[in-house]
Amino acid sequence: MPTRMTSLVVDSADPAALARFYADLLRWSITHESADEVCVAPQDDDGFPGDLTFVPVDDPKVGVNRYHLDLSSVSAADQAAIVDRALSLGATHTDVGQGDAPWVVLADPEGNEFCVLEPRPENADTGAVACIVTLATDPSAQADFWAAATGNPIVRDTPASAVVRGDRGPWLEFLAHPEPKRTKNRLHIDVAAYEGEDQRAEVDRLLALGATHLDLGQGERSWVVLADPEGNEFCILSSRPD
Repeated sequence: MPTRMTSLVVDSADPAALARFYADLLRWSITHESADEVCVAPQDDDGFPGDLTFVPVDDPKVGVNRYHLDLSSVSAADQAAIVDRALSLGATHTDVGQGDAPWVVLADPEGNEFCVLEPRPENADTGAVACIVTLATDPSAQADFWAAATGNPIVRDTPASAVVRGDRGPWLEFLAHPEPKRTKNRLHIDVAAYEGEDQRAEVDRLLALGATHLDLGQGERSWVVLADPEGNEFCILSSRPD
């Protein structure tokens, strides 16, 4: 049985403040707070797999993130309300070359880009987060790898983008981008083996699919840090219930 996504981890200069921003923006709840991490979990009827986890780092943000969130809306009025709520919480408008797009590009209080999408039928059942977007030099190959890592099928595969998604929750989209990864990502995905499965066997399986071991100074931990075929960091956590 494959691993599956359990959380999206966000590096932060002030995890508590950034967690509160997203909890208020998404109308989710802070479920855990410590010096090492702050966790924000969705409502029970939201399809997001796991939670947002904010961890402290000293490194400043450099350039445009390779990962970002797209937020869903159900109407033009709802899109405008989400944008207004984000701005009132400390977000700012930002230009990443989107031009006259129907979505609105913002940056959170630490500069992480995110989009508030216009209403789209395909996002009707995603929950508050419509999509986790990753820039990729080879979207198709990245989708192949992450389909294996998350246990979800590829539902779209074009030269411009490839998408992985299960029955519900956000899309995982790999968007074609010519520039390769150059710095450590501010956001990364954690995956975990299912209860009763062998974490080491899952590590070996993903290594065989093109992942590599990565040393970020983590030392002896219960999780294993890897990089996907394009160098994006991710962690395989110990086995746990679904």
